[in-house]
Amino acid sequence: MSDMLQYKGYYGSVEYSADDEFFFGKLQFIRDLVSYEGVDATSVKAAFAEAVEDYLEQCATQGRAPDQPFKGTFNVRIGADLHRRAALAAARRGVSINKLVIEALEHETGAKCLSE
Repeated sequence: MSDMLQYKGYYGSVEYSADDEFFFGKLQFIRDLVSYEGVDATSVKAAFAEAVEDYLEQCATQGRAPDQPFKGTFNVRIGADLHRRAALAAARRGVSINKLVIEALEHETGAKCLSE
């Protein structure tokens, strides 16, 4: 991932096509596909914000809730052996696997979880 833009809680990628000489990107961390493009940094930032606004408006028009990034849950496929080791480590510490994973992610990201 190159760079990220942020607007109203949505994040977007920014990439550059040397062949076509333009910037492009899409909203990240949601299931819906929303893309944008621009000829320079200023225009791609504006196109990103416009894409978010258009997405929110389209969802409202359709009467559906827009997809939200970072809902607070995600699935991880870790394999049976790592699952077993995580469950045993959590049991030894007297915590749930969920708590063990939260602590590991807090350690790796340097951020404290606000809600569990």
